[in-house]
Amino acid sequence: MNQDKKPYLIDAIAGNSRFLASLGRTGRLFRLWWPHIDYPQHVDEIRTGLFIDGMSNETSWFDSSEDGWQHAAGYVDRTNIFRVKSKSTQLPIAVESLDYAVPQEDIYVRHYRLTNHGTEPVSFQFLYYSSFRSMETSYYHTTQFDESIDALTHMRHAYIFSLSSSNVCTGYQAGHAWSSAQMGILNGNQIDMTPDGALSWRFNDVQPGETAELPVYIAAGSTRQEAADVLIKAKSMPASHWYELTVSYWQQFLANTVPAPKASDAIRELYERSLLTMKLMSDESSGSVVAAPEFDEGFTRCGGYAYCWGRDAAFITTAFDRVGLTDLSTRFYEWTLTAQDADGSWQQRHYHDGRLAPSWGLQIDEGASILWGMWQHYSHIQDPAFAERVWPAVAKGAGFLVSFLDEETGLPAPSRDLWEERLAEHTYSAAAVYGGLTAAAAFAQLRGFETEAAAWTKAAEGIQHAISERCWNEDRGSFHRGLKLAVSEQDYREANASGVSTSIAVNAKGYPSFMLEHDSILDISLLGISVPFGAVSINDPKMVQTAEAIELALTVPGVGGIKRYENDHYIGGNPWILTTLWLSHYRIARGQYDEARTLLQWAVDHRTEMGLLPEQIDKVSGETAWVVPLTWSHAMFILAVSMLSEVDQLQATITTNVEKIQ
Repeated sequence: MNQDKKPYLIDAIAGNSRFLASLGRTGRLFRLWWPHIDYPQHVDEIRTGLFIDGMSNETSWFDSSEDGWQHAAGYVDRTNIFRVKSKSTQLPIAVESLDYAVPQEDIYVRHYRLTNHGTEPVSFQFLYYSSFRSMETSYYHTTQFDESIDALTHMRHAYIFSLSSSNVCTGYQAGHAWSSAQMGILNGNQIDMTPDGALSWRFNDVQPGETAELPVYIAAGSTRQEAADVLIKAKSMPASHWYELTVSYWQQFLANTVPAPKASDAIRELYERSLLTMKLMSDESSGSVVAAPEFDEGFTRCGGYAYCWGRDAAFITTAFDRVGLTDLSTRFYEWTLTAQDADGSWQQRHYHDGRLAPSWGLQIDEGASILWGMWQHYSHIQDPAFAERVWPAVAKGAGFLVSFLDEETGLPAPSRDLWEERLAEHTYSAAAVYGGLTAAAAFAQLRGFETEAAAWTKAAEGIQHAISERCWNEDRGSFHRGLKLAVSEQDYREANASGVSTSIAVNAKGYPSFMLEHDSILDISLLGISVPFGAVSINDPKMVQTAEAIELALTVPGVGGIKRYENDHYIGGNPWILTTLWLSHYRIARGQYDEARTLLQWAVDHRTEMGLLPEQIDKVSGETAWVVPLTWSHAMFILAVSMLSEVDQLQATITTNVEKIQ
C-alpha cells in the first residue's frame, strides 16, 4: 500500500450508512466503501485538477498543497456534508467543493464551484482522474467510457461505479490515464482492462467574478444497468435538489434526537457532530456498528479498525439510547443474533454480515458486553417483543459464560484482554461477565424462567466475590489487572528467580504455558469493575483507591489526558480520549463534578480541526495521533455529557476552536 495515497490519519468522513467516504482537508477522497461501511473499499486513487489555458504546462491538482493551493475546510453546519474552499496563490480559479452521499440513494455527490478571482477571462479544463480497485484488489478490473450515459464506468464483479456529471464531458480516457490527465490531453480510449481512467470538462471564457458549476456523481450498482439507472436518476435532478434533500435529512435527523444540552458552543457542536458521526458508523443494511473507518488496510501498524466489536458497540448503543437513537440500538442487537456462534459465544470482532473478522482469539468481555448492552437497551425501550426476539441468544450466551468459569479462581478462564494484547483472567473481563450474567438473569426473570435466573445470579455473585477476594492488590492499593497472566518463557524464568509467584500449565498436546500469578499493572479498564458493570460499588474503598491510583499513574505529564495503562507502547503510549472520559464517568458517578468537567474539557479541547474525536493524542505535541474518528470516543463523550446534564452539572466552560462552516 502506498501510504502517500492512503494516509493513516484522515480529516473528515461523509456518507449515508451505505456509502462511507474518508477525505483529507484538501478535499481529496482517499477511500470509499459501498454497499457496506466496513467492506469492501473500492478507491485506489481519485484526483481533481485544473489545466488553465496559457498558464499551465500540466494539470494543477487542487486537492494537494502544490502550486500554492491553500484550503479551508469544515462541515456544513449540522450536516455530514464536507466543504472545502481551495484557492491558489498562483492561479486565478478558486474551487469550492461539497462532498456528500444522498440519503437512501446509491449516489455520492462531489459538487464543484469554480470561480474566476482574476481580472481577465479564463478558459480551462477540469480533470477528474479515478482509479477504482474494487474489493481491495488490483486484479480483474475493467474501465469503460459509456457514450449512452456520458460516463466513465469502473467494473469488477458485483461492484460497478459510473462517474459522470449533468455537464457533458469534453474528454475521456479508459486505462493508463494518469500521465494523460497530468498533461491535460485525454486520448479517447474507450475500454481497458485496467482500474483507472479520466474525464475532462472544458470551460471557456469564464469572466472575472463568474462561477461555473460542475456536479460529479458517483453512482453505484451491482450490475452495469443498475449503476447506469442510478446515474440517470442523479442527472435527472439539478444538483441543488440533492443538496437541499441532504441538508434537510441531516437536520431532521438531529431534530429527532435528544437536543444538545445547555452548555458552551463547543460542547453543543461536538454533541451534534458526535451524533452525525455515530450515524455514519452504523451500517444501514445490517445494523452493525464499526469502530472506525479503515485506515490501515495493509495492517502495517495495527490489526485494522473497520470491524464490529461487541464491547465497543455496547458502549455506543448505550449512548444511542441516551440521545433517542433507539432504532439504531435495536437494529444492532438484532444484528448480534447473526454473529453468535453455535456454542453461545461471540467472537472478538465481526464483519457487517456477522462473519468472523481477523482475530487474535476469544475475548470473553465481548459477548458479555453484548448481553449487558441488550438489557440496558431493553430497560430503555421496555419493548416485550425485543426481549422475546433476543431471549434465545441471551440464554445461549449466558450458558457459555457460565461454562467458561475457572473453578479454581471463580473468574472467567483466560482470554484476551479488551486491548487484545495479553492472555489472562482479566479483572475487567470478569466484571463484564458479571454484568452479562446479571443482565441475562434479569431477562430470565422477565420471561418467567426462575431456575435460569437463579443460576445466573448465583454465578454472577460468585464472580463478584472472586473479584473482591482474589483481585485486590494491597501493595499497590488497587485491583490487580488480572490473574494467570501468560508470559514468555524468559519472562517466566526471570520472575521465578526474583520470587514472583508463577505457574506452568500444559495443554493436551504437551505445550506449556508460562504464567505469572498476578498482573499488577494499573489499567484504566479497572474502572469498568464499577462503571459501567457495577461488580464493585463506586464508593467501595477499594474502588476509590483504585481510581486514585489510576489517575496518579496514568495522567500524562504536560499534555494531560489518561493513557490506557502503565508502560503502554502502542503508537508510542499516548493518552486516549475514551480513557480520559472513562475516568470522567467514574467521577460523575461519585459526584466529583469539577474533576469530571476537567476531564471532559480535555477531550473537547483535543477534537480535530473538523470537530471529530480521535482515539489518541500525541503525548508530546498534543496533536491527533491515531484513528479518526473513533466511534467509541464519540460515544464516551455523549455519555459523559448526558450524565452531567442529568444532574444539572454540565457547565458551559469550554470555548470553541473549530471553524464553523456556514
